[in-house]
Amino acid sequence: MKMPPIPMPDENGFFGEYGGQFIPPELKSVMDEITAAYLEIRDSAAFQHELHELQSTYIGRPSPLFYAKRLSEHLGGARIFLKREDLNHTGAHKINHCIGEALLAKHMGKKKVLAETGAGQHGVALATACALVGIPCEIHMGQVDIEKEHPNVTKMKILGCKLVAVTRGTATLKDAVDSAFEAYLQDPVNSIYAIGSVVGPHPFPMMVRDFQQVVGEEARAQFLALEGRLPTRITACVGGGSNAMGLFTAFLDDEDVQIVGVEPAGHGLDTPDHAATLTLGAPGVLHGFKCYNLQDAQGNPLPVYSIASGLDYPGVGPQHCFLKDIKRVDYATATDQECLDAFMTLSRMEGIIPALESAHAVAYAMREAPAMGRDQTILVNLSGRGDKDADFVAARLGL
Repeated sequence: MKMPPIPMPDENGFFGEYGGQFIPPELKSVMDEITAAYLEIRDSAAFQHELHELQSTYIGRPSPLFYAKRLSEHLGGARIFLKREDLNHTGAHKINHCIGEALLAKHMGKKKVLAETGAGQHGVALATACALVGIPCEIHMGQVDIEKEHPNVTKMKILGCKLVAVTRGTATLKDAVDSAFEAYLQDPVNSIYAIGSVVGPHPFPMMVRDFQQVVGEEARAQFLALEGRLPTRITACVGGGSNAMGLFTAFLDDEDVQIVGVEPAGHGLDTPDHAATLTLGAPGVLHGFKCYNLQDAQGNPLPVYSIASGLDYPGVGPQHCFLKDIKRVDYATATDQECLDAFMTLSRMEGIIPALESAHAVAYAMREAPAMGRDQTILVNLSGRGDKDADFVAARLGL
């Protein structure tokens, strides 16, 4: 059954009470310029034609929908399907919005693109897109993640981007965001900050969602063609939340489809070592927008942790916050151990090595499927492949 559509965001970039622009006054005109430029190209037939052509001939869309038969039979219960974003050029969903952001930068005549990266997937995808359109690219990455995600670091250097190692704080994703944003503030007129998720000040949560919604649009049509009906449940991992928002958007009006985002529980929700923002966070302002975030008694962002570098962020996209509050989307968690178990199980049962980020959603599906009926289905957004994580997991498990 179809629900009435929910218009999001409003003209000020708010999803309910979340989102907006909590930025220095000198950045207001810059963000308004980006908003106007994006709305102009979004409605441009020439831009849409160029984007769709690159999605087909460069990214490799549509990505396939795969029935994980052996995994489903092993678990019993619901049948599990995977939306194979791991097969995109650069190995993840990130290329979907990076191509869009690079084209926007080109349209605006920007001289440089800045960004942060955690696991390196956004960094690789943006460096790829900037190489494609011929714009210099600078990526800020935490030193911890540089050491953990060495294959992606090498790719970024080969692609020609300037890599800035961030050593302050926890030297992970939150600190990389801080560093990149500070660099952007030095010259916001000639550069553009290509945010890597559905976070940040307006228009980025809207813009990244729009570029990512191709995932859900494809998946919905593919599932209907394959099964003749919509899935019982859809799920995706949630850090900032771009891959999840990309999948969820096409199904928000389908009230018979249960939607579940999966956050990293790390070492456990009873420890400080997690990044379960929507599960345990509270509303506050972070990185120029209002969202649920993990914070101390003074309202400062807490250090966060996940085995998946792309999920260890103390905030989350404002649309996710709104969808949680209106109870359209449920948010669950998966621990590091569940993630590792899912990583190895999917690898050995289906010959698909998932990114550690995506393995959180696989872990949720593995946990839930046995209690569901065989006539029910779970669609998982397999947001990225695990090449970048293979050495880390092998060392962790002693393989």
